[in-house]
Amino acid sequence: MKHAHIALLAAVLCAPALAATPLTADSVNGAGKSATAKPGKPEILRAQILLDRAHFSSGEIDGASGTNMRAAIAGYQKARGIAGNGALNAATWAALNADSADALTTYTILDADVAGPFQPIPEEMADKAKLPALGFASAEEALGEKFHASPALLKALNPGKDLARAGEQIVVPNVLDTEPLPKGGKIVVSKSGRTLTLLDTAGKTIAQFPASTGSEHDPLPLGDWKVNGISKNPVFHYNPKLFWDAKAGDTKATIPAGPNNPVGVAWIDLSKPHYGIHGSPMPASIGKTQSHGCIRLTNWDVATLVTAVGGGTAVQLVQ
Repeated sequence: MKHAHIALLAAVLCAPALAATPLTADSVNGAGKSATAKPGKPEILRAQILLDRAHFSSGEIDGASGTNMRAAIAGYQKARGIAGNGALNAATWAALNADSADALTTYTILDADVAGPFQPIPEEMADKAKLPALGFASAEEALGEKFHASPALLKALNPGKDLARAGEQIVVPNVLDTEPLPKGGKIVVSKSGRTLTLLDTAGKTIAQFPASTGSEHDPLPLGDWKVNGISKNPVFHYNPKLFWDAKAGDTKATIPAGPNNPVGVAWIDLSKPHYGIHGSPMPASIGKTQSHGCIRLTNWDVATLVTAVGGGTAVQLVQ
């Protein structure tokens, strides 16, 4: 018997770990519908997509938990009056599950999605200024931006598929054609929370996005400001005198428009000179890295925000 127990123990210890649930449309679309469901990768991915659809963004959808995900859940819980600390509890799932749409859906790649032109984006501002536009570097990057997802996630969801071929049918986050935001009455940016919250004209929270909000060299200008105006697909006027980390020899440059422009696809000008809310060519960094004082969002989140605010919208920047 002793030898039998030893053999059994050895078999257990040497057995391969159970494989994680694969990310498929079925596994993700069925995740989180049971009150006892534990948040594995399918649950996390479905929650990220449903939060995005509700305008409580976790930033780049990647199927991984982290600070942006917890902040999105906590903001959603607070707005819905749900007790919680940023964890996916049963009450939060019950609220999210009110959205009956599939989290993952199929999409046929269009000619326009892969038309380009695609080209590598140089690092130096002077080299960026030489380009006619700062478009996407690849079709994968373009599709990632369209579906608010990391290119790595799209590849994982579509093994063997060619993401650069028109006509290819792929699985993507279901984030297009969601309910538009009502008119915003106030923007609140939290430095410590690394979030931008939008309130409607009655003071109710209607959206929250992760944000990069300054650094020790360019701290967020706390206080009350307002939106001066909005520029979509802006060019960027680079002035090295305004950047503490500018390189010796850098000169002023006009950087052409495009999603890989340093301020992304939109600039919301604030009444504080030289400060604004804008997009970013690096969605994976939002809420996780510092900025040069301005408030950075993902391109898709700033594109959503500009549909609800305009000149005169109140902006409060808080600790």
